[in-house]
Amino acid sequence: MHIDRLDHLVLTVASIEASVDFYTRVLGFRRITFGGGRTALAFGDSRINLHQAGAELSPHAFRPTPGSADLCLLTATPIDQVRAELEQHGVAVELGPVPRQGAAGPLRSVYLRDPDHNLIEIANRAE
Repeated sequence: MHIDRLDHLVLTVASIEASVDFYTRVLGFRRITFGGGRTALAFGDSRINLHQAGAELSPHAFRPTPGSADLCLLTATPIDQVRAELEQHGVAVELGPVPRQGAAGPLRSVYLRDPDHNLIEIANRAE
């Protein structure tokens, strides 16, 4: 077997609408509706499917819990501009910019929290 890439992941959230608002308004994702009214957030060739806590679709994670995710998202936008845009939206930057190691090499990252307190790392590939 050879796995090529991640297609989507699922976040269990306390409020689908609060998550959609944050990810579309702050991070520029697109809301999509699929499969009989399900909600997802699209970006690039990937997406995040949203499950409402307490009403998860089966099968689901063993312990689906809002706030348990830790995601790293790559951007071509300079990380200092990312930090400034986050601050313009009133989103606190928890850490960064700081050097980190990504799957394909070094990164320069900032960390923030979404409405469920998931840890979101936004990063540039470092030279």
